Parts: sequence; C-alpha cells; structure tokens
Amino acid sequence: MSNQTTIGKAVKADGVGLHSNSPVMVTLRPAPAYTGYLFRRTDLNDFEIQAAPQYVTHVSYATTLMKSGVMISTVEHLLSALLGSGVDNAIIELDSLEVPILDGSSRRWVELIEEAGVVQLEAPRAYLRVLKRIEVSDKNRFMSIEPADSFQISCEIDFNHPMIGVQRREISFPKDDYAAEIAPARTFGFIEELEMLRKNGLARGGSLDNAIALTPDGILNSEPLRFSDEFVRHKILDIIGDLALCGQPILGHIRATRSGHGLHTMLLSNLLRDRSAWEVINSIQNSSKN
Repeated sequence: MSNQTTIGKAVKADGVGLHSNSPVMVTLRPAPAYTGYLFRRTDLNDFEIQAAPQYVTHVSYATTLMKSGVMISTVEHLLSALLGSGVDNAIIELDSLEVPILDGSSRRWVELIEEAGVVQLEAPRAYLRVLKRIEVSDKNRFMSIEPADSFQISCEIDFNHPMIGVQRREISFPKDDYAAEIAPARTFGFIEELEMLRKNGLARGGSLDNAIALTPDGILNSEPLRFSDEFVRHKILDIIGDLALCGQPILGHIRATRSGHGLHTMLLSNLLRDRSAWEVINSIQNSSKN
C-alpha cells in the first residue's frame, strides 16, 4: 500500500491499567495524514502527547511517555496493534494515565481496528529505510538494526524457567500475519517477583485475566498457552510497539537478544540521531539498494 492510512470510524475499549489499576476508557479516532499516533488525555483538557522517542521517560516493565509533567503509560501494546495492522495515523483519547491492559496481548486492539476498518488517505506513505547497522547493548542484552527491504525481526529470549528456556522466532512484514501470529501473545510475569513489583507501584492491576503468571515450575492460569513460544512472540509484540515510536514504518532487520523496553528505545534513539544511518523514501517500491 503506497498511501498513508487511518481507521474508518471511532471505536472504544475500557479496562484497567496493568500497573496503576486505574479504570480507563480509550477511544481510537480517525486522523488526517501526517498525524502519526497522537495521544490525548481527555481528563486533562485534551492534553496531547505525540508517540515519539523524545517523550519516552520510563521504560521499567512498560513504555511511558511524558510531556510537561503529563504521563501516558504502557503504550506499547496499542502502538504495536496499530503498526502491525498497517494504520499510520490515529488519535488515541484516554481519560486516565495508563492504556488498559485488556487481556495482556494486543488481540483486542486488532479486533477493534478491524471493526473500524483501515482506510487509505490521499498522502503518500513514507518509510524510514535503514542504511547501515546500528547496535546497542547492556550487559548480556543486545539489539541491532541493519538494512533490509522489509520490516523484519529476529528475536531470542532466555529465561531460566521450564516453560520458557531459550526461545527464538523470526518474522517479516508484510509477509507474516501480525493479527494471527503476534497479536494474541500475552504479557507474562513471575509470581516470586509480584510482591516486589507491587511495593514499587507496579503490576497493581495484574491478574490471571491479563497476564501469564509463572510459578517456579508452571503457570497459574487456567487458560493454556496460546502458542508453545508465546513468550518470545510477546517480546516481538513489544518490540513492534516500541519501534512504532519512530512515526513511520521502518525498512530494516532488527535482531534482539534478551532485549527490553529500555534497549528498544535506545536503539531507536541512536538510529534516529545518526543521520547517515537512514533515509526517508516515499514508496516501498523505491527501496532497492543504491
């Protein structure tokens, strides 16, 4: 698709924030070309925050945006659904500080986007094409991006748990089906960390309805895993959501090993700061190497 897109009509979802446990209503609205993803706090006189790297403030267990002291947290699952569904422009209205966690995946967001429909706008779609390899690391965590003709992710996770261990997965868009392969994958956490998280004001809205709860040797949830490698698929979901902060689709191959929100946003910031590492093109057909 060579033109920018938005959704066809407004759609709503309500729930609680994973970390704040605050009730929240979200309305996704159509937006004109060149809007990108624009958050609007309806409880604070429609204060607006663009989904962009310069507004990322906290990256501990979620990605939080802040502008002039106003925060919007846990934005990654919704942004992942928008980018994964091919939506370039949307206004996201919410009446509290945190996007609702819903079932811990982005499946419900994708369903709402499908209900609204994805419509083309008159303006051409711009792509950010990666021209050289950029890498970041933090101890044993690594992440890089390199030139490619499509948006690709190779991800590896490694957890000392019998249901996870080492998991690897590769995806490529638009070839692979985000709605079927990535969107249903839920967030997960370890029961032994729950008390510590809640003491630090995190995971107060977490439950078996919105996360995979891992015990030392299994899971507490009555619902089984949706995929045998649901954990690495959810990590890919998070990567897509954090890379959506770029503001336009990326043509590049991401490689991630034990990455997290901090590394995702560090990679994007380092990429954008290096003006020799990328260029903007107006059509994917023009993305062949020079």
